[in-house]
Amino acid sequence: MRKSLIAVAAAGLTLSLAACSGGTTPGATSSPSGDVSSPAASAPAGSGTVTIWVDETRVETFNTIGEGFTAATGVTLDVVQKPTGDIKTDFIAQAPTGEGPDLIVGAHDWVGDLQANGVIAPVELGDKVSGFNELAIQGFTYDGQLFGVPYAIENIALVRNNGMVSDTPATFDELIAQGKAVEGAQFPIVIQQGDAGDAYHLYPIQTSFGAPVFKTDASGAYTAELGMGGPEGLAFANYLKKLADEKVVSVSLGGDQAKQAFIDQKTPYMITGPWNIADFEAAGIDVSVLAVPSAGGQPSAPFLGVQGVYLSSQSENALVANQFLDYMASKEAQDKLYELGGRTPALTESADAVDDPILAGFAEAGKEGQPMPALPEMGAVWTFWGSAQVSIITGAAAPEAAWTEMIANIESKF
Repeated sequence: MRKSLIAVAAAGLTLSLAACSGGTTPGATSSPSGDVSSPAASAPAGSGTVTIWVDETRVETFNTIGEGFTAATGVTLDVVQKPTGDIKTDFIAQAPTGEGPDLIVGAHDWVGDLQANGVIAPVELGDKVSGFNELAIQGFTYDGQLFGVPYAIENIALVRNNGMVSDTPATFDELIAQGKAVEGAQFPIVIQQGDAGDAYHLYPIQTSFGAPVFKTDASGAYTAELGMGGPEGLAFANYLKKLADEKVVSVSLGGDQAKQAFIDQKTPYMITGPWNIADFEAAGIDVSVLAVPSAGGQPSAPFLGVQGVYLSSQSENALVANQFLDYMASKEAQDKLYELGGRTPALTESADAVDDPILAGFAEAGKEGQPMPALPEMGAVWTFWGSAQVSIITGAAAPEAAWTEMIANIESKF
């Protein structure tokens, strides 16, 4: 939680990609030491087709990327659109049968499930890893191995309506007091929840109490030991009840409702991500993006989401698939992905060239962040986490009792 979102820039990046996961990926050859040699280095240029699955929000982006890839290599990128909710599950089901794609585009927190099912192959960046944002690399790292080439980073932050307030206090309590004093404001700030809760959007507040979801080891990697128990977690639970009393959070304020409240200028602040900025600006609102002020005395650390491309362990086109992964690591591709998608590039050379105050604000807010955990244990965490927070927000349970029960329920599933 202490690493900068923008790592030291490194030019002239060239990938050395490996495909090894228990067995050898088709097309790769083993060295005498047992390491898998880089398929990208030996792949024939100017021939072949590689299939990639993408969701509906990125199909046009990757069609355009495919055109650049084909122009550079002569290899065809077959872009197949899949519904967002189906890509991971269909890939896990189809890859072992040989019916899946060579590559998929997805979030880094899929890596635990994909690796556990044996459907992805690791990627070896070697000493070129410094060319990427450290946290992007960390996000795609599991059990000491890197799975996938990251291309974009995003996180939530505090978005301010500059027409309602022109400066932001240093603490969250002061921010609430300021928001309550704004004429015409119905809410001092909104943080989306809904009837199932939303721990993701509350996480910067929770971490400011020193209560991360999981503890980390000396390398910064997550362990399976919960970090949100103890007095720090209980302190956050009590503060969450205060947020409900101050009308900052409510089960009636889901994502759409919170967004509309900000657009209707019923609140000067919202904790949200870059995906809502275009709609705010279309509504004529001048916004600034800031780090979330601390509520508990420690830095507010949002989750970081990293997007990237995974390689199927069952690909029959590993050589040309690795050519595409090599292309994805180029400044040309990462610049184009930023231009088309509006997310901070994972390649630091590209990120350093971005001149956008909105993205700069999100980057600053993410400096203390950590990638969303990719541990399989997260499946047990989300449901109990959200339910406990809802019970606190609605007053159905006392904060400390609800939090203590949540911890016990989660640990019983490990």
